[in-house]
Amino acid sequence: MKYSKEEVIQYVMEDDVKFIRLAFCDVFGKQKNISVLPEELPRAFEDGIAIDASAIAGFGDETHSDLLLHPDAETLIPLPWRPEHGKVVRMFCSISYPDGRPFECDTRTLLKHAVRHAEDAGLSFAFGAEQEFYLFKLDEEGEPTKIPYDKAGYMDIAPEDKGENIRREICLMLEQMGIRPESSHHEEGPGQNEIDFRYSDPLTAADNAVTFQMIVKTIAGRNGLYADFTPKPLPKKPGNGFHINMSVKASDGSDNLHYMIAGILSKVQEMTVFLNPSENSYERFGSDKAPGYISWSSENRSQLVRVPAAVGEYRRAELRSPDPTANPYLAFSLMIYAAMHGIENKSEPPAPADINLYKADEETLAKYRRLPQDLDTARSIAAESDFIKEHIPAAVLEIYCNK
Repeated sequence: MKYSKEEVIQYVMEDDVKFIRLAFCDVFGKQKNISVLPEELPRAFEDGIAIDASAIAGFGDETHSDLLLHPDAETLIPLPWRPEHGKVVRMFCSISYPDGRPFECDTRTLLKHAVRHAEDAGLSFAFGAEQEFYLFKLDEEGEPTKIPYDKAGYMDIAPEDKGENIRREICLMLEQMGIRPESSHHEEGPGQNEIDFRYSDPLTAADNAVTFQMIVKTIAGRNGLYADFTPKPLPKKPGNGFHINMSVKASDGSDNLHYMIAGILSKVQEMTVFLNPSENSYERFGSDKAPGYISWSSENRSQLVRVPAAVGEYRRAELRSPDPTANPYLAFSLMIYAAMHGIENKSEPPAPADINLYKADEETLAKYRRLPQDLDTARSIAAESDFIKEHIPAAVLEIYCNK
């Protein structure tokens, strides 16, 4: 349910809400928040709540450190693990300077702009996220280890799959928050799990992706475990992917799926530093269903872009290179702009690669462009890209590329 400002204030007054968490993300997509009391809510809606941004990644230094948070009433969600009496709720926020100018490193607002740009062109996009994570045991001091919670494999069941009840608890809590998971299962790695979401609009999908990691880490901690979303937590074991399913509808009813795929394939090298922002990201590429080459086909999980077997409203393309350290607001924004580039130019994708690229010989692989093989290469490609410079603010590009 989406609330108005007046409905939020009424809800807080009538439902024994004691704390309001104003949530936002740093430039890398890590969620932050500040809590305010109910009596501060009207001021938050009217003027914003000031924060010292100097210690937040990408938000500037001490010389100009004041920023204002402006809560988005439509994102109100109770936090079900907090006390029933004296409830805690959360709202995502937009960020501005004290003089009212939008803050250029507010990546959630960047996604809003991308969605608006698409709507002006008669296009609407939908996203569905699949995030993988490992569950590791804690040591005697409560610190994370690299000891997996179980040794189960792909889609195993209990008792081998010890994560079954953890996933169930996560899914039930997400449902209490109005977020609808589609499916969950044990992944290939020991202690590795996956939960998939239903399609939604880009902003809701990105909000849900950020919320999901918070919920998983919360539930894991309550069960004496640590949830690890890093791209390659264990050497020689499958990495964690952030598979992003994307579809497009045009107001004129035209079928633009192939143009969308072509646009993403043409820009993916330039986008990679935002989809895979850590050194660890590049240890994942090229094995265990993580792509290494720029290719596509139907159903084939060795490809960068896969078109799953589906019809009608479920027809979509799945980008398999991103990992869970990506900022979903930036990832979705760039995917929208890349898709629009393909649609506007009626670009055709290359011939589908209906082969297993993990088992292909060198002569076959030489026909395909590679994804960047390390972070420095990805940074250099992004820093020189006119496409990236057009759609990513210079301040954000500077942070990601260290140029």
